Amino acid sequence: AEIGPPGLELQSMNGIVKVKVSPPEANQRKKMWINDLSFKYNLVFWENSSHAQLRNKNIFPLDTIDDLAPNSTYCFKVQANLPLEGKQGWFSPISCVKTTQKVQDLLCAANLSILALDMRFHLLWDKQEEQEVTYNVQYLLGYLKTLNGDYSDQWRSVPSCENITSSWCNFSSIINNTGFYYLRVQARQGHKSCLSGEVKVDPLQTNGIGPPGVRLEHSDTLLHIYITPPKCAEDEFVRDSYGLSYRILYWKNSSDKEEELRQKEVKQTMATVSDVSPSTLYCVKVQAFSRPYNKSSAYSQQECIHTPADTSLPWIIFGIFMGALLVVLLVAALLVFVLYQAYHKIKYVFFPSCQPPLNIEGFGAQPFSSPYLAAAEEPVESCCVIESMITEEGNQIDFTDYNHSKQSSRDSGNYSNDDNTSGSKGSKEALEKESL
Repeated sequence: AEIGPPGLELQSMNGIVKVKVSPPEANQRKKMWINDLSFKYNLVFWENSSHAQLRNKNIFPLDTIDDLAPNSTYCFKVQANLPLEGKQGWFSPISCVKTTQKVQDLLCAANLSILALDMRFHLLWDKQEEQEVTYNVQYLLGYLKTLNGDYSDQWRSVPSCENITSSWCNFSSIINNTGFYYLRVQARQGHKSCLSGEVKVDPLQTNGIGPPGVRLEHSDTLLHIYITPPKCAEDEFVRDSYGLSYRILYWKNSSDKEEELRQKEVKQTMATVSDVSPSTLYCVKVQAFSRPYNKSSAYSQQECIHTPADTSLPWIIFGIFMGALLVVLLVAALLVFVLYQAYHKIKYVFFPSCQPPLNIEGFGAQPFSSPYLAAAEEPVESCCVIESMITEEGNQIDFTDYNHSKQSSRDSGNYSNDDNTSGSKGSKEALEKESL
């Protein structure tokens, strides 16, 4: 389906032309394009003369065209488009109107301008009347202009900017992070009043980014740069929308020669510059910028810092030496400990310090032996022979204790009496004779 031509109405008054556009199919009962608010209108106009040049402007359903030459005939045509669908509609029939001479009213506020920095917004204007004039600053939510109805009764007064005599107003209190606004100034003097022209405010586009803050620190051969974001970045939505980055300029501030500026760009609020020279004065300044909005701040104030003398090299060498020495000692100690433990294990297995108990030998009628244990020395039993003697007085017994003879365990129970055999026999025969 194609988009048909919209309706167009023109009204010329006080040097401007008011334009009213009605959407396609506005008077039809059945419609192809149900949502009229999706249309974007492109107005084409030109001065009706031989050297006319076409001019294009995107307009709202209710809009005004100024900066036109007075007492001149201008022709207009408009089309309705759907950008999201890539569709362009037919142009409306051409309508022409003659402009009037603009009447200068000295009561009206003139030359409205916006001054915005770090999300603080001020409206400025010029006074034309020398006498006492009071001003009332009004604002309109921008989305109301996208509707097809009349929004003339939707203007609201800015708090703290009602019935003021100054030529400026701080309207930051009405600004949110989303949407856009229109502002105008109503001037009053007695029973007379005059409305100024309108000025558009798109907060993120209109706002200016202030300079960031800078703080410097140094450590050995490094220069640390700490950045304080602009005050507008305190709002998380604004900070994320701008996607701020930082451009750092740094240089050696020496009087004997001109040093080249060096540049560094970072996304974070901290940066490090390496390979700085000792005993040198370094200066730094930083600029914040936003690529999505093509905005940049002024550079911060210049900050300087003097790097210390190069006294760290001997300490670094000493530290490396002590660290290497400590590593060697730890490795040597570990090796000695391992060898000492291995020595004790080997000695315990192959050269035990104690003998097994005697009752272990012959346990279970099997001699106990181990290839790893040395044979123990055979034990020796001590034996003695006791003989009873009968004396003349009666049956009194005299015990004679002979010297002990030592035999091996294999001859236990056998006594050696070879030396005393003859003596004992003689004594026995003598005793028998006496008794007879």
